[in-house]
Amino acid sequence: MKINDIKGLILPNKKDEEFLKINLDALFSYDFKEQQTYEFDIMGLETIEDKNTYDSILFDITRSIDNTQKVITINKNIAEPIFLIHKIKEDETFFTNSLKIKVAKGIKAQLVEVFVTNSKNSLYSVNRNFELDENANLEYVKVQDINESNSFIFNSNIEQKNSSNIDFTNFEYGNGFILNNFINNINSEKITYNLNGLVKLKDDTTCSNLIKTVHNAQSSISDINYKHSLKDSSKAVFKAKSLVNETALFTKAFQNTNTILLSDDAVIFAQPHLEINIDELEASHGATTGTLDKEQLLYLESRGIPKELAYDILLKAFEEKIANNIKDEIIKEFIEIYERSKYV
Repeated sequence: MKINDIKGLILPNKKDEEFLKINLDALFSYDFKEQQTYEFDIMGLETIEDKNTYDSILFDITRSIDNTQKVITINKNIAEPIFLIHKIKEDETFFTNSLKIKVAKGIKAQLVEVFVTNSKNSLYSVNRNFELDENANLEYVKVQDINESNSFIFNSNIEQKNSSNIDFTNFEYGNGFILNNFINNINSEKITYNLNGLVKLKDDTTCSNLIKTVHNAQSSISDINYKHSLKDSSKAVFKAKSLVNETALFTKAFQNTNTILLSDDAVIFAQPHLEINIDELEASHGATTGTLDKEQLLYLESRGIPKELAYDILLKAFEEKIANNIKDEIIKEFIEIYERSKYV
């Protein structure tokens, strides 16, 4: 089956402003031999029809195949994080998966998802809905580690009630073609939304992050922070748009992305964007691109540290700033010792 052939499905066009610099033609025209819904090995999950209206047509790729979603409801505090491990081994297969994660009023929860593939020419298209009730707190961490020739589309839609908090951290380690899409329409007051990401690429990998945040309510915070470490001929796209409307007094909206290019052929397209319609707020955005600091390298070498080790030390210090934002110690330790070989 070809995604291009799905009846009634409107697909993004690289000429559209949102998808500039992202070439989806080859993926959408590829003829997959099989199509499957990826099922969780969890008993008792509720299944509902996905009737949401989304700001992005990317969600419809998954819904065009299966318009139902599983629901995980967290209604009591849990001592340890929930781990969901996705393993794709089948070749030439288009997989879909949709999940709603609901956190009840006043509940604190932690959830980790790991996406790994050991297949050839497969696509995994994933939809995630996050629904946080009043005073709920969720720490969510995603690790993406697909192998070469595969593709991964990850869509997330976040809904938060008053005084809720979500800490969302992404680790992009895989090869292939990756597209992440994050949407949060902030319609309640005193919300905190932290979105952090480490994009660590090599070879011919392409990873794109599309981020849209709309502030409609007062006294809320959005803080978007991404770091890119790019080798070989890898390519990253970072497009973040934060819209602050007239009703969102006393908002705090921040965007920042830093990139280290580790080869002459690596490419970053970074476009942080703020659209502000009020004066009563705090806001900033920025993007930097460069190489490892030569003076710092020379300093470490002058202290007897070999050049290659000095290089690794500086790169690790740059990348670890994202992991250091993780609050849960079990998750932080998991990220520190994560190895792809344990899951494929």
